[in-house]
Amino acid sequence: MKLKKLFPIALCLMVLFASCSKSDSGIGTTPTPTPVAARTIMDTSYGGDVKQKMDIHLPASRTSASTKVLILIHGGGWTGGDKSDFTALIDTLKLRLPDYAIFNINYRLAALPSTNPFPAQELDVKSAVEFIYSNRSTFLLSDKFVLLGTSAGGHLSLLQAYKYRSVVKIKAVVDFFGPTDMAALYNDYSTNIPTQLGITALMSGTPATNPALYQSSSPIQFVDALNCPTIIIQGGLDPVVNATTQSQALANKLNLFNIVNQYVFYPTGGHGNWTTTTYTDAYNKIQVFLAANVQ
Repeated sequence: MKLKKLFPIALCLMVLFASCSKSDSGIGTTPTPTPVAARTIMDTSYGGDVKQKMDIHLPASRTSASTKVLILIHGGGWTGGDKSDFTALIDTLKLRLPDYAIFNINYRLAALPSTNPFPAQELDVKSAVEFIYSNRSTFLLSDKFVLLGTSAGGHLSLLQAYKYRSVVKIKAVVDFFGPTDMAALYNDYSTNIPTQLGITALMSGTPATNPALYQSSSPIQFVDALNCPTIIIQGGLDPVVNATTQSQALANKLNLFNIVNQYVFYPTGGHGNWTTTTYTDAYNKIQVFLAANVQ
């Protein structure tokens, strides 16, 4: 056989050998992605005040396409409370909602009569939500945001979801006995003058002297056909937030606009001082509601 006939055969063998060697070494193959690990980041600042912090709980294997966001907003009458109030609930939420990242926020508290009156708390929640939204690519989050708040935190959750929709469109709200109508709340305390005076200080006046702030601070004033699905959880014997003038009134208005909502009413329930059985039932209903309405 002549040399010029051997050359093509040798060349083919060299290419075949190089190809096999490259494949065997792993070079040129698509690497298996490293699973994203769960992370907990405590006291992340979203503003300059010492209270403008949040705890972040990111699930494993999160992605920007599938990982939803649950933002927790504590209660305390806008003057007290702390994100640590939710500490005992975090593990339960992780088990029930494994495809959610959880953000547990603090906000500036009002020290009445002159320090941080409303709407400082409202604006802090807005800043926190927008901070999370603007960093969702870093945290590997989708744009599916859900708010959960108790009492004053329920009020702040509803207000954020209904009032501010241009930057972040909230997908659902979980409201535990939050005030929905600030003027009605003031009137509900007509026989409790100290509490009524506290509302006056928080709102820099009465409904008669400062009607604009009472209206702009009331979630019920922002109900329209574009509101997000809402689950309202209320005790019938709540001495702080009146079931009829607050939670039921909101449910009625949501129904008027055909907004998906669920009003969960516990006739003998107080202001959050419920039995374990009641809370278990409430979170069962929340889990089903979010599964149905946040896709």
